[in-house]
Amino acid sequence: MSGRDPLCSPRRVCRGAALTLVFAGVLGAGAVTGAFPGPGAPQRRAVAAPAERTVRPEAVREAAAEAMASGKSPTEAAERAVSRSGDRWAAVYSEGEYEEFQDALDGRYTGVGLWVRQEQDRRIRVTRVRPGSPAADAGIRAGDRLRSVDGHRADGRPVTEVIALLRGDAPGDGTADAPAGTTVTLGLERGTRAWTRTLRRARLSTDPVTVRRLPGAVTAVKVSAFTKGSADAVRAALRAAPADGRTVLDLRGNSGGLVTEAVATASAFLDGGLVATYDVDGAQRALHADPGGDTARPLVVLVDGGTMSAAELLTGALQDRGRAVVIGSRTFGKGSVQMPTRLPDGSVAELTVGHYRTPSGHTVDGRGITPDLEAGPEQALARARTVLTGLGDPS
Repeated sequence: MSGRDPLCSPRRVCRGAALTLVFAGVLGAGAVTGAFPGPGAPQRRAVAAPAERTVRPEAVREAAAEAMASGKSPTEAAERAVSRSGDRWAAVYSEGEYEEFQDALDGRYTGVGLWVRQEQDRRIRVTRVRPGSPAADAGIRAGDRLRSVDGHRADGRPVTEVIALLRGDAPGDGTADAPAGTTVTLGLERGTRAWTRTLRRARLSTDPVTVRRLPGAVTAVKVSAFTKGSADAVRAALRAAPADGRTVLDLRGNSGGLVTEAVATASAFLDGGLVATYDVDGAQRALHADPGGDTARPLVVLVDGGTMSAAELLTGALQDRGRAVVIGSRTFGKGSVQMPTRLPDGSVAELTVGHYRTPSGHTVDGRGITPDLEAGPEQALARARTVLTGLGDPS
């Protein structure tokens, strides 16, 4: 959440996201489906453990301070303290990594403007090219095969490693991205043509909300992540939609993001009321929608196993409040709340402080949200359109 949000201590950590439902797993996971954070997101050093325990911020700070005083790495000491705690969603960032994380939540990154995925044959394929980006200017298209990055073979590598190479961050070394203006050489293939292009990285912005018009006055709004401004983009899409239309809110592959944006998006569809409850160190709190949202237009929400965190918070609110029919498969199940702790060397530990629940009291963490109607990825949109037809005329 933004440091200006009343749920957070003002300016708790640098310039944003003082309370976030942080993305599950490595931050690059969303890029597998072309979702946020895409080509410019930092990787987190996630510390996974089977137990469901948390660690006090004071203990992590003390471990880091003791290591620093003895000439050892405070970041590594913090990682060990977190690992021992069993906090499965905790993560430790270097100062540079955390700044990149903040930039990603603000919708900014450094890169060339490519989204990629790994296909069944383990080849890396370009799925999307950002208009106006270095990749677009170089003539790279969706569907092109990415064979290499700076001489490193791309095939068979995890997508997160390919993304790290594209942004100039050697996989796993914890360094920050290469700055704008640095170059990266890509080996590409299209049909029988193979070629190499050298691109110059640039500062780009994410585009987490896309809109499609479908037959039957259906507007499909896909939100790939809740970065800054996502809710405004959803509202703009609704204003531009036909007054007698229907809406599909596609949250498949949405890896989470800013809670403020998820709640503001809920406000676009609800006339006030409860969105979620959560606890921080045992203190119970609540999130509420603003009044005045569109409560009449028929709404379907699409979800899958990649729907996480803040996206699950939104889904649970719309489902429990009877505002939407949820279609797809069970969501990921990441319903914990992290808050950042600044360490003596400037690094940051994101530590779990509580868990949130849907308006009906459903616990999301470890369970996910069960859709009202099951549907696979190929059938979900068609089923949504059928359901919307049955929901009748919103007028």
